Amino acid sequence: MTPPDLVLVAHGTRDPQGPRVLDRLVSLVRAELPGVRTRLSYVELVPPLVEDVMTTVGRPTVVVPLLLSTGYHVKHDLPRSVGIAAAAGVPVALTAPLGPDRLLAGALADRLAEAGAEPGDPVVLAAAGSSDAGAGRAVDRTAAMLRDVWRAPVACAYASMGVTVPEVMRGVRAEAGRRRVSLVPYLLAPGRFASEVRRDARMHDARTAEVLGTHGAVVELIRRRYARAAALLGQC
Repeated sequence: MTPPDLVLVAHGTRDPQGPRVLDRLVSLVRAELPGVRTRLSYVELVPPLVEDVMTTVGRPTVVVPLLLSTGYHVKHDLPRSVGIAAAAGVPVALTAPLGPDRLLAGALADRLAEAGAEPGDPVVLAAAGSSDAGAGRAVDRTAAMLRDVWRAPVACAYASMGVTVPEVMRGVRAEAGRRRVSLVPYLLAPGRFASEVRRDARMHDARTAEVLGTHGAVVELIRRRYARAAALLGQC
């Protein structure tokens, strides 16, 4: 039996590096899910937009948000877009976003180590920010998971809609003593927010890790989200 299609939905950015990283991620997902028709779409800024893709869906489909927490897009935009196909009678399953998850906490720790940070060094976890309270709680949960893995203080900061990286960085540095502070973006791909938090970190002489990008944990989470939703559609 032919497995359901997979539509991945990213946020979108004007930074051309973002789509390039996401294209590489999709290639890795296709390798993990041979035989599954996999397409990438975006909420905004970059074509194809998810609502346009959903108008072309003609068979059972799993939609996986490439988002790291709940928020307006997850709660409103994506259900509305998925509803386009559902209204046409096409079976569609919308999964939870990728985060929070312990696999991502492990990936964040890997990114810190790659940047030269050492376990025990204080960390600033920099997220995009959202007006949705649930999104903030999801970032807090991720920070707690990272704290367990990294065995060091982890403070949350936001590129928008919350306490800023410079504000948090000043407080963390004051408590860090002789240890150097490290910043890890809780972001999937390069873009405006990633550039801003990296700039802010450099201003405070902090080590700066890379975005999650094509880390194997991201690929595995997508595979798991797809497999569970496909099973619910009764196709696997």
